[in-house]
Amino acid sequence: EVQLQASGGGLVQAGGSLRLSCAASGFTFDDYAIAWFRQAPGKEREGVSCIRSSDASTYYADSVKGRFTISSDNAENTVSLQMNSLKPEDTAVYYCAAAEVSSSVWKENYGGSYYFAPEEYGHWGQGTLVTVSS
Repeated sequence: EVQLQASGGGLVQAGGSLRLSCAASGFTFDDYAIAWFRQAPGKEREGVSCIRSSDASTYYADSVKGRFTISSDNAENTVSLQMNSLKPEDTAVYYCAAAEVSSSVWKENYGGSYYFAPEEYGHWGQGTLVTVSS
């Protein structure tokens, strides 16, 4: 059974940092992409970053580019999201999600809306709340 467990959220002041972790079980990363989404109150869920570690490929939303870094530890089956220079608008519940996707499909769709289409991700963890105070 595929399971994802997100952790690491908390309260931080603007300009601060947090590191989120997503522990995965029931599958290996070889054929999967892992993404972080977030949902702020009253807003739609949006993609933040994703990684397909077997391709050494990462992707970021423009709003977090240069501030967030996604990485994977295949031995531990975890994906982390290092969030620096946090802003109040980063406040949201953050979710990790997994999609089984081949390398060819991943590459064909690089940079497109496919990467952050929630319907492409069949497995979701529970959210972890990030609150950034001004």
